[in-house]
Amino acid sequence: MPPARTSLAALRAEIATLERGVGERGVGERGVRTAPEVIDFGDPRIDARLPGGGLALKSWHAFAGEGLDLETAAASAAFVARLAVPLARRGELIWVLRRDDLHAPGLAGLGLPAERLIQVCARDEDEALAVMEDALRTRGVAAVFGEVDEIDLVAGRRLQLACEQSLATGFVLRRRPFGGGARGESGSAAATRWSIAPSPSEAVPGAPGLGPPRWRVTLERCRGGRTGTWIMEGKEEDDATHPFRLVADLGDHDLAAEERLKLAG
Repeated sequence: MPPARTSLAALRAEIATLERGVGERGVGERGVRTAPEVIDFGDPRIDARLPGGGLALKSWHAFAGEGLDLETAAASAAFVARLAVPLARRGELIWVLRRDDLHAPGLAGLGLPAERLIQVCARDEDEALAVMEDALRTRGVAAVFGEVDEIDLVAGRRLQLACEQSLATGFVLRRRPFGGGARGESGSAAATRWSIAPSPSEAVPGAPGLGPPRWRVTLERCRGGRTGTWIMEGKEEDDATHPFRLVADLGDHDLAAEERLKLAG
């Protein structure tokens, strides 16, 4: 009967929502549904593509660069540091490194306070993931950044459980710090997956030197949301709530990729 099928479909949807945990909704006291806690970008052209109107907290998100940035993670690290500025007011920030080359003053220049940052250098991928999981479970930690090349489904689920238990947020930066061939895709269990590339800055009229940093940001996968590509710029003013300014909306990331190929040709 049609009503029975509708009820079963609704039940399955409800179970899927509960299994996703904080991915789309939260559950407050007495079982009352609450809106998910997010970092919003302050621009509906971005926020409308993300469930809950922003990047979900209490989850983990995957970021990767392009070309040489897969080895250095420079562009993606700078973008993620800027993105996490609003979380610095909530607690400590843990950065799990694969090479001891993180430049804390540079992160401070992006708005991430060095006094909140704790750096941990891991020997290999397994240790990096173990440290990330432990850090995410630690009380008083607001965000954990981890440099790893690949995260399988089991490791991804463990990270998500750690985020939910401690209310921290994870940022995975895909990195092959010592080079090597390409491996499988990272972030199979991530709430969102992003590709980050540097974009030419534009000098401020009447001001000397280079303009604020810019990134071409592609949302490649978003559970319950829509993909997209944008050019974003770090705000020069001290805005810890919305640290980016949208320069251009390039629309769906597949269409944007086609346009880049046309320009390259």
